[in-house]
Amino acid sequence: AEALGVEIYPGFAGAVVLYAEDGSVRGVVTGDMGVAKDGSHKDSYTPGMELRGKYTLFGEGVRGSLSKELIRKFKLDEGRDPQKFGIGLKELWEVDPAKHKKGLVQHTLGWPLDDSTGGGSFLYHFGDNLVSVGFVVHLNYKNPYLSPFDEFQRFKHHPAVAETLEGGKRIAYGARAITEGGFQSVPKLTFPGGALIGCSAGFVNVPRIKGSHNAMLTGMMGAEAAFEAVKDGRQGDELTAYSEAYEKSPVYKDLKRVRNVKPLLTRFGTLIGTGLGAIEMWMNNLGLGLPFTLRHKKADFESIKEAKDCKPIDYPKPDGKLSFDKLSSVFLSATNHEEDQPVHLKLKDPAIPIAYNLPKYAEPAQRYCPAQVYEVVRDDDGSNPRFQINAQNCVHCKTCDIKDPAQNINWTVPEGGGGPNYPNM
Repeated sequence: AEALGVEIYPGFAGAVVLYAEDGSVRGVVTGDMGVAKDGSHKDSYTPGMELRGKYTLFGEGVRGSLSKELIRKFKLDEGRDPQKFGIGLKELWEVDPAKHKKGLVQHTLGWPLDDSTGGGSFLYHFGDNLVSVGFVVHLNYKNPYLSPFDEFQRFKHHPAVAETLEGGKRIAYGARAITEGGFQSVPKLTFPGGALIGCSAGFVNVPRIKGSHNAMLTGMMGAEAAFEAVKDGRQGDELTAYSEAYEKSPVYKDLKRVRNVKPLLTRFGTLIGTGLGAIEMWMNNLGLGLPFTLRHKKADFESIKEAKDCKPIDYPKPDGKLSFDKLSSVFLSATNHEEDQPVHLKLKDPAIPIAYNLPKYAEPAQRYCPAQVYEVVRDDDGSNPRFQINAQNCVHCKTCDIKDPAQNINWTVPEGGGGPNYPNM
């Protein structure tokens, strides 16, 4: 790409959207470097750079912090269903060569989740005795005591999985949110001066567990629309050609064909919903699918029930062979942040975690986070609960921004270069 004239700025995060006087997007500002935890400037302080463009395409991935702002500012989700999400947790294992079957793919649905909680797994054998094992939990789960990380650890003890991993070595860990809303949750793609591409808009085909192809295709469509506009001497307007291209594209057809599968899972649970979804997809292939689109009725954070209406889940203690704790897992993600910097996980109201989330929902942040970023700490006698944010543990999965029942956590970019470093993941 650089040989073709593309400028690439690794190690810098887009922290702020840059607007022109007429309200159109003019580019982004990278994050400041060298800011201390108290907000003062260190000797290494370097202000962020303005990166200006005639058009700016936002490809931040799932729940991008700037994309979220743009969706809200330009009301891009007006008339669309709420976006739906899952959290995917993944480990890389080096297994016994006798157990390695290069190219083998295994997928499961459900267990150890109950029927009303969506999710499933994958095992991919590849490379030199490597196996990727992962587990996805749909974030519209109801029980605030559920821990996606611990469900994943429990899953690995199933005989069909354990037989592959036993005697092997876990060498990497990571987690990331996934868009699951599909066709009816895709926002308006364009706004003055730019557009959303890839998972910033949410083009994942959930039942087929595919998204990279659609992300790349929409990126290409956005780039082509911007190229033609610049060639015509335009800038700062809406790239309507991109939206038009999307509506005629294989991506649109791909998502429309499976649009009712996720709502069927939500309404009928894993067992019946999967069967109905499979029938719907086959009927669509024959041109006989449902003539209407089932709706996503609420955002994932609205699905969680109050703690008093749910049973705590007793997760087995990790054995250190197949299952592990969060902190040892974060170590394998090679996550690192400059310690002396402002916390990038912002609370709109610092009182809410203890005053509202703890009594009502048993503060689910301590469980939905896969990296032990959020803790409720107490005095030795169990009194005086306090909400603690261990921001350096953050693996940038975005689950807290999505699932917090009070929508009180705003995920912002940390100092450039900080975060997980996923080798071979």
